[in-house]
Amino acid sequence: MQINSRCAIECPNASAILLLGVLMLAINLAAQSNDALQIPSPSPLPKASPSQGKFDGPAELPRISVDVSIPQQTGKNIDVREGGNLQQALDHAKCGDTIRLQQGMVFAGKFELPAKPCDDNHWIVIRTAAADSALPPPGTRLTPCYSGVNSLPGRKPLNCSSTEKITARIDGRGPAGPITFAAGANHYRFIGLELSRGPDNSGLRIVYQIAGPTEKKPADHIIFDRVWAHGTPQEETAHGIRLNGVTYAAIVDSTLTDFHCIAGTGGCTDAQAISGGNGDLPAGPFLIQNNFLEASGQDIMFGGGPGTVTPTDITVLRNHMFRPLAWHRGEQGFVGGADGHPFIVKNIFELKVGIRVLLEGNILEYSWGGFSQAGFGILLTPRNQAPASMTQISDVTIRYCIVRHTGSGMQISNPHGTPGALAGERYSIHDVVFEDIDHERFEGHGNLAQISMDGKGDAPVLRHVKIDHVTGFPRHVLLNVGGPDPSPMTDFVFTNNLVSSGERPMTSTGGPCGARRTEPKDLLEGCFKQFEFRNNLIVGSASADWPKGNFFAKNPEQAGLAKSPGSDEFNRLLPSSRYKGKGTDGKDIGADWEAVTAATEGVE
Repeated sequence: MQINSRCAIECPNASAILLLGVLMLAINLAAQSNDALQIPSPSPLPKASPSQGKFDGPAELPRISVDVSIPQQTGKNIDVREGGNLQQALDHAKCGDTIRLQQGMVFAGKFELPAKPCDDNHWIVIRTAAADSALPPPGTRLTPCYSGVNSLPGRKPLNCSSTEKITARIDGRGPAGPITFAAGANHYRFIGLELSRGPDNSGLRIVYQIAGPTEKKPADHIIFDRVWAHGTPQEETAHGIRLNGVTYAAIVDSTLTDFHCIAGTGGCTDAQAISGGNGDLPAGPFLIQNNFLEASGQDIMFGGGPGTVTPTDITVLRNHMFRPLAWHRGEQGFVGGADGHPFIVKNIFELKVGIRVLLEGNILEYSWGGFSQAGFGILLTPRNQAPASMTQISDVTIRYCIVRHTGSGMQISNPHGTPGALAGERYSIHDVVFEDIDHERFEGHGNLAQISMDGKGDAPVLRHVKIDHVTGFPRHVLLNVGGPDPSPMTDFVFTNNLVSSGERPMTSTGGPCGARRTEPKDLLEGCFKQFEFRNNLIVGSASADWPKGNFFAKNPEQAGLAKSPGSDEFNRLLPSSRYKGKGTDGKDIGADWEAVTAATEGVE
């Protein structure tokens, strides 16, 4: 309720003043009562972001993000030392308090975040008791170095300047993991902590999560800031941080490792570092920024389980999404489950639901097939498990990213068989570099992109897909396309891309629209009502029947290409290339390397 303070000051009506005083007294008493009883008050409705209505090509950008600035704490410090009762501290903490866990100590158990009447100016912070100066500053990633670990086998060097234990550690006891959110939990922030399943949980068949909601219960304003959350090297830990039914959540400047499911003998199939998008509660906005993420199934995934509500406004910035090559069978130093079975690997970034999603400045590395998937770097396909309705993916922007060492590039498809599925549409993908798409080594399709609908004709229409200024040299196939006939796919744009033709320039995924068609022009005309395919530089065989308005070169030398820094592929235009400035917009064909480099600098 809003009170007209101007009237309270200027109106001469005494009765109005008296009524106002009574009303304010009632409000104050109600607030005191709520505080005494710890009754959670609803969070304020989000205000429209200045980005509302802003588009990148066909896709609308996220309207709302999550403010991760650290407010000044106004409450008291609650110190919990070794052997202390963390749950009691959580239960008794007031909004604005800071719970400080003794540096270097382990706090074992199952801890639930209670619902309290907090707000944007009064958070409960759970953090290490170490000084701020001992932690990396905000905006800088916390690594296992701060937990006294100087290396993780199969990963890139940590280059620790010190291995002093700065973090405090919270260990889980039981399959639910260490941290759960009670119904209505809100305004909690974790800083400088190690979160793990704990060595005493190694005998469990599976631990389902490190942190997340209690079943199908809402929570809001939850931030993980400079934490290391992890499983164990060979046991099954299915999820790191789960965001089902959570609004205004963020994971920033953190490291999430060792989330995996075991093939054949395990109790789970899809492991993720960060996941959400299932259930019947609103979710989002989410901010996932400047993290190192690894999981066997997907590093980040939204959807995939029963759900009726689609999460909105998901911003994913400057993360290193990784998978140790040692998890791949046949590699030197192979690591799988303790019984020798490999971990189930699928894709790196996957959406089955999501509205207004921005993926920018990320590096995605290592994915392979062999476990019902084909090792895509990016997969966008609207689908949830039944019972499901209102499932959709729309307004997805992917820009200034690098995808490396995968069996396949991107899959953009609308499948059949999801009750109530609404759409997969409005995708803007530009200035993305794909490197080392190898179908043989990484057991995939070896394609740059699959653009398709299910041939049975009961899938939502795939439309408004724009792939522009992308660089990628798939070894096997440039594009896989396919779908029903007459083809409902429409408004497909493939322009200004620097690509190889592959062993087979374009193939059909199946379905009537691609039947008996083998040439690129015929496949595009058969599978799309409307399409634009021009000003692409295609390196390799030009003998295929391509749409008019494209450029062709037999080899990298003829195309005027050089190797990009750190790459084994000739995938960058030399200043002397005849194809400089040949884009439809007057820019160079292919990804803007300077922009990609700037966006991903320091991400690894």
